[in-house]
Amino acid sequence: MDHAAEAQRTDLMTITRHALNEQGRHPESRGDFTILLSHTVLGCKFVASAVNKAGLAKLIGLAGETNIQASKQLSTGHPYLCVLVSEENEEAIFVDAPLRGKYCVCFDPLDGSSNIDCGVSIGTIFGIYMIKHKDNATLEDVLQPGTDMIAAGYCMYGSSCTLVLSTGNGVNGFTLDPSLGEFILTHPNIKIPNKGKIYSVNEGNARNWDVPTAKFVEKCKFPQDGSSPKSLRYIGSMVADVHRTLLYGGIFLYPADKKSPNGKLRVLYEVFPMSFLMEQAGGQSFTGKQRALDLVPAEVHQRSPIFLGSYDDVEEIKSLYASESSNA
Repeated sequence: MDHAAEAQRTDLMTITRHALNEQGRHPESRGDFTILLSHTVLGCKFVASAVNKAGLAKLIGLAGETNIQASKQLSTGHPYLCVLVSEENEEAIFVDAPLRGKYCVCFDPLDGSSNIDCGVSIGTIFGIYMIKHKDNATLEDVLQPGTDMIAAGYCMYGSSCTLVLSTGNGVNGFTLDPSLGEFILTHPNIKIPNKGKIYSVNEGNARNWDVPTAKFVEKCKFPQDGSSPKSLRYIGSMVADVHRTLLYGGIFLYPADKKSPNGKLRVLYEVFPMSFLMEQAGGQSFTGKQRALDLVPAEVHQRSPIFLGSYDDVEEIKSLYASESSNA
């Protein structure tokens, strides 16, 4: 590769250019969504900058402070926002009526923030909905099923800063070029393999699992069909675990158990965005009872079990749950 020539390239596909291309596919579009997406990307750059300084500055409590600052940064897109749902706020935040846009953004500003001191990859997760009646918006407008989501993504802060995005037309990955301050398309049209060799779960909770989950993990470790066992990879940061699953295939599990009968991950800003991305990439997402995106949340911070990843791997856990319910 001619690195000198590469460095001078000006035809790079930036995330802004990509968003404008997508906008061009919708002649009726006024550009509001593209501008909102730009605000979201700016918020991710802000968090990336703060996270990179964490170890150097030895900032005490940086995770909590960064969460709050990221929330503020994203909410600066208020001309296009109607409602903001953040992991940091107990209630949904409704923009004042005269300033309201037509979008609802749900996000976790810094997922996995407890890992910030040990250098593990962490990230921001977001999902975007259209609000049907912005002038009379209520909580009901926020509590939509995942199938109504119009865009979702995450930004992972690790060895590089990677933003993975879907606007309902496939999944694309962008990497932040620090010298340009721009996200450049590096993973176009991501497709998850139909079957993977990795499973990702916190086995420390094994004694509290239900029967289908326990059976599935047992089959991963001790397959009866003569195939090789799957490898266990669990980082404990959802963004990092899902990112690896998306690229390499396999399955990510955070099941319900005796300690957390409703699961641990939040529906609006963890389960839905990751499920949206996984389905757009050709995978599946399942709660143990139904397709994850078909859930209709009853409250802003509702939790759910989740199994997501390669199509065939999720199909296997679905069949185990189906067998369990038929035997009940």
